[in-house]
Amino acid sequence: MTTLLGCIADDFTGATDLAGLLARSGVAVSLRIGVPTSPPKETAAFEVIALKCRTAPVADAVAETKAALAWLGQAGAQRFFWKYCSTFDSTPDGNIGPVAEALMQELGADQTIYCPAFPENGRSIFMGNLFVGTQPLAESPMKDHPLTPMRDSNLMRLLKPQVTRGVGLVNRLCVAQGVDAVRDQLAALKATDCAHVVVDAVANEDLVTIAAASRDMPLMTGGSALAMPLPQLYSDDGLLDLEAAQSRNVAPEHATIVLSGSCSAMTNAQVAKYLDGGAPSFRLDPLALAERGTAPVLEWLAQQDLAEAPLIYATADPASVKAAQARLGVAKAGEMIEATLAACAVAARDAGARRFIVAGGETSGAVTQGLGVDALDIGPEIAPGVPWTFCTSGGARIALTLKSGNFGAETFFGDATSVLDAM
Repeated sequence: MTTLLGCIADDFTGATDLAGLLARSGVAVSLRIGVPTSPPKETAAFEVIALKCRTAPVADAVAETKAALAWLGQAGAQRFFWKYCSTFDSTPDGNIGPVAEALMQELGADQTIYCPAFPENGRSIFMGNLFVGTQPLAESPMKDHPLTPMRDSNLMRLLKPQVTRGVGLVNRLCVAQGVDAVRDQLAALKATDCAHVVVDAVANEDLVTIAAASRDMPLMTGGSALAMPLPQLYSDDGLLDLEAAQSRNVAPEHATIVLSGSCSAMTNAQVAKYLDGGAPSFRLDPLALAERGTAPVLEWLAQQDLAEAPLIYATADPASVKAAQARLGVAKAGEMIEATLAACAVAARDAGARRFIVAGGETSGAVTQGLGVDALDIGPEIAPGVPWTFCTSGGARIALTLKSGNFGAETFFGDATSVLDAM
């Protein structure tokens, strides 16, 4: 099948988030882990390429995304979507703007939009300022993110140092007037050489309006929720058959491992809730890992009953994270945790685990790479933007969910198992 929409995500959980929302339409969605090394073959209507470039240097992120764009173009895509976090994880030296500008240049696009809003998960934009629930971004827990601390809530101020052309805004008052008003405002901004346009959104209806107004752009950028209306819009345009075949995936057996590397406020709450239920657990301490290596946790894992879904976690409060980073360095502390959780995933698979619940974007990247996964079929959602996916690893068919740190309810780990059991 010729690909209609080609999507590039800057981390693994963001890619599954996007793929899951597109899959709500019932249309086949394929998720590729990294840029495929072989030419496109048997592609889906919606192709998503998951990169691991959210915190990569600008030059590296641009090179990776341009390679992904080229592959998606070979697959037949005419429209493209650059997906980043709904909390716009990008410091002034970040790569969201440079990547968008590079992709625009490759596509010959003279304007794109930026809309990381995800109202279902409490992410909204008003007058160019991003909110997490009722808190401005810079006052939310994201201000203490270990890799991308967000100290400004205004998306235009965040974006302006990252791009070379004009930055503007289509505000909520304009969006409320409908599709034609948004199109007219985009055209007026384009006439002033405003190539990078932040668009307000506080509700799902706003996202439908914005997607309808910008769906013919060669490149759209934003959070995953902005892409959610596109399947229906493409169907209305006669570009897509919504009666495409449904997934035939079957839930694998119950042996489960839960791996959590995220230190977000929500993941801390999810870990605490899971521990309250009496789940067997092992907490990874970066300082202990530096001294003793992975042997203790792997020995512990080998003794566990995977039917009880044991938890291995590095989730910690911001003060503990900073203390470890001060001793080991930011990069080394993170790399040790990721490598250890990936090793635990492989050991669990070899011991019979067939369900993998993974929390954290960096962790998800390390685990999927460790498991040798290069493509995922998208299954049912556990929470908005967090689906189960199905793939093959080490010759075994497994189910894998990759959760962004802040997504899901406190009961997420238990909810994930219930969704598979209901298949």
